[in-house]
Amino acid sequence: MVRVDNKERLLKLMQILKEETDEENELTLDDIIDKFQNIYGSELKLNKNSLKDDMEHLIESHFDITINQEKDGLPKYYSHQYRLFELYELRMLIDAVVSARFITKEETKGLIRKIKQLTSVHQAKHLQNEILIDSSVKSESHLVRLAIHELHQSISDRKIVTFQYGRYDMNKQFQLSHDGELYRVKPLALTWANDFYYLLAYFYKENEIRHYRIDRLRNVQITEESFPFEVFDVNKYVQSTFHMFAGSEEWIKIRFKNHLINPIIDKFGKQVEIRKEDDTHFVVTTKARISDGLISWILNWGSQAEVLSPSTLVIQVKKEINKMNEIYQ
Repeated sequence: MVRVDNKERLLKLMQILKEETDEENELTLDDIIDKFQNIYGSELKLNKNSLKDDMEHLIESHFDITINQEKDGLPKYYSHQYRLFELYELRMLIDAVVSARFITKEETKGLIRKIKQLTSVHQAKHLQNEILIDSSVKSESHLVRLAIHELHQSISDRKIVTFQYGRYDMNKQFQLSHDGELYRVKPLALTWANDFYYLLAYFYKENEIRHYRIDRLRNVQITEESFPFEVFDVNKYVQSTFHMFAGSEEWIKIRFKNHLINPIIDKFGKQVEIRKEDDTHFVVTTKARISDGLISWILNWGSQAEVLSPSTLVIQVKKEINKMNEIYQ
């Protein structure tokens, strides 16, 4: 005869309730015994009173068990209904994982499987991924997850980090920048922007804050050198940086057509300074990093946006427009 000791029986009962039951799927004691026998074999004999005692122990230990009995004389139904995540929250997590370019296709599938384990097997069927995992935009580097862990640790411990950095060449081969020279930085924060993970860090060699795509880092090492804590406003930095291009921060003014109010609020937030100019235009005043990314963003709006200041930015935009015009002559 197959036997299961009390501790193992209690843990297995909790597992069965977590995996097999939810708001719409309940089990009777007979159903639960069948589940045990499917696992341990048909020779396993279970006492219903022992299972009831196990239920009470789990409830006393604050494990959620809902007991449902519609009428006296009918069997009781048991289910575990409380979940740390709602189904729609798990859906958002899966969609975010699928959309993240810095996660490889294999890691994406693995994370989805783990997320589905946060609910019952029945509800997990409703989490079948409907977003195509596009291999062409997924990272090929399995080093990303290790780099993320190392960088989080270095930020927490306030330790200086070194790494190599690189990019793909015209032959689609990854090449290290500056002949593989080590970058020595003070890590400040990690941020997810434009579908990529970035490290925001103080680059000692140039005495300035820069950002680095984590999927382009190689040989990340945490040193024994410490640095003092300092406040760093990640949101302010990212908001002023267009398409993650570095540059000097200046006050800018841009005139837009009125129908662009929502895209502008999406970009800068509701707190941005907006002044109505006339019946068809408004002017935005904000700080931004003057860069190629900013110029490309402005030109994206064509004739519906006009830079008013600073004059240096006006000149740069005009130069880019002239270059574009020459191409199509």
